[in-house]
Amino acid sequence: MKSEIQNLYDVWSPNRIAKSALACKVSFDKLTNAIISTGLFYFYIIDFYDMSLENVSPAIREIHGFDPETVTFDAILDAIHPDDLEFVTKAEAFIIDFFYKKIGSEKLLRYKINYSFRFRLENGSYALFNHQSLMLSMDDNGGLGKSLNIHTRIDHLSNRNTHTVSLIGLDGEPSYMNLSIDNENQVTNTFSEREINIIKLISEGLNNEEIAEKLCISVMTVKTHRKNILAKSDSKNTAELVKNCILQGIV
Repeated sequence: MKSEIQNLYDVWSPNRIAKSALACKVSFDKLTNAIISTGLFYFYIIDFYDMSLENVSPAIREIHGFDPETVTFDAILDAIHPDDLEFVTKAEAFIIDFFYKKIGSEKLLRYKINYSFRFRLENGSYALFNHQSLMLSMDDNGGLGKSLNIHTRIDHLSNRNTHTVSLIGLDGEPSYMNLSIDNENQVTNTFSEREINIIKLISEGLNNEEIAEKLCISVMTVKTHRKNILAKSDSKNTAELVKNCILQGIV
């Protein structure tokens, strides 16, 4: 195993991993709703207990050239661009610290994690991918169980890696956007559940009046939410907002 990949394994140290195999605790509906298909993508479930894979989607063959029946987690990690492995390792360490030290490890089951890095394609070239993960099971001590990982090719939207992490809240949890992995004392921008709903409706092409009617709120309230959403996402207009939110795994 390459030393860079071993560093990544060290982040998921034995004291952070469940002591036995666990069944999934997240519902199938939440699992399927978490899959964002803004480009060519594949998914798999990783069991941190023994680093085995299951439910590997056939699209991994088209993208990476891997056999979905025999591919290993090490092979997937080895396809990460060498210059991005350090960022991925730091991102995973940041995420674990954020949950275990700040908001509680049990809330990992209520979040979708999102960041980007470059992956090697079947032809040997590299492209920017969006990584989304949803923890499906944990033990009573906060040990990691199974996780759904989704990798979506996004180089048609951007070739620039922001080197930030976004945590998309589920079940009413707030969303933390564009977190810098190098700044533990940063002021975090959060989206409320209502703001996330409005963003999704904007991405579907609804105007202010249609959004107000659908959510049973006033048009003025929608306009206020839109203004706040643009400011929080650092977007100049709706088109940039939708693009940014696609890159961050919100829509």
